Amino acid sequence: MSENTRVLIIDDHPLFRRGVRQLLELEDGYDVVGKAAGGQEGIELARQLDLT
Repeated sequence: MSENTRVLIIDDHPLFRRGVRQLLELEDGYDVVGKAAGGQEGIELARQLDLT
């Protein structure tokens, strides 16, 4: 059994982040672990989630 791919969505448009999350939730094999509005926020969140 394989693990799901963990995804951190980073984009400055809230509607885009929401749409990408909804699309990924329809697919098997992906876990959306967080969302960030920009690069620095995304890096900090990735470190907190141990994605680096």
